[in-house]
Amino acid sequence: MMLSFFDQFMSPVFLGIPLIALALTLPWTLFPKLTTRWLNNRLLTLQSWFINNFTQQIFQPMNLPGHKWALLFASLMVFLMSLNLLGLLPYTFTPTTQLSLNMALAVPLWLATIIIGMRNQPTHALGHLLPEGTPTLLIPVLIIIETISLFIRPLALGVRLTANLTAGHLLIQLIATATFVLLPLMPPVAFLTAILLLLLSLLEVAVALIQAYVFVLLLSLYLQENI
Repeated sequence: MMLSFFDQFMSPVFLGIPLIALALTLPWTLFPKLTTRWLNNRLLTLQSWFINNFTQQIFQPMNLPGHKWALLFASLMVFLMSLNLLGLLPYTFTPTTQLSLNMALAVPLWLATIIIGMRNQPTHALGHLLPEGTPTLLIPVLIIIETISLFIRPLALGVRLTANLTAGHLLIQLIATATFVLLPLMPPVAFLTAILLLLLSLLEVAVALIQAYVFVLLLSLYLQENI
């Protein structure tokens, strides 16, 4: 029995071993591997179609040097989607509800885009801190504001993913608890809450997919600014 609704977000431990490592490595075993056959099966064809369309949509407006990141971003997208969706299954744990994991993904990738911009075109990268035509009196204040907004980007990436998934899981837990409590007392009301729970579960599936896409999309926009 859970002492708190937030206990579901604690990393499970078995024999003193945190199972978050297993939760992070398990999705890779579920993906179908490419074969040497002339024709792929339906699952491989669907996976290839999704990855091709995703990479084309993300990297079409980007310069040619940014296309080197296609494999990394596509892998990150599939990885986050798998973690988010597997966390919706019963008796599972969602690693992406941990802010430490999301920040560990966001900070290095964001920092890599900044380093690339400072190395390849430092003038253009620093130019984002001061838009052209700014009044002289506003220059110091605007530079401080733009610098803060630059350093808050990885925090926004990690917090957005964590908050959306945590809020969805909490709502599902609350409505499921209400359904079980109301079932012996008011069955019609419990039936309505069960329908609401089903709709919320479908919404949470969409949120799991959308948040993974938004995470990678924002990283691609940061990369586009520095290439």
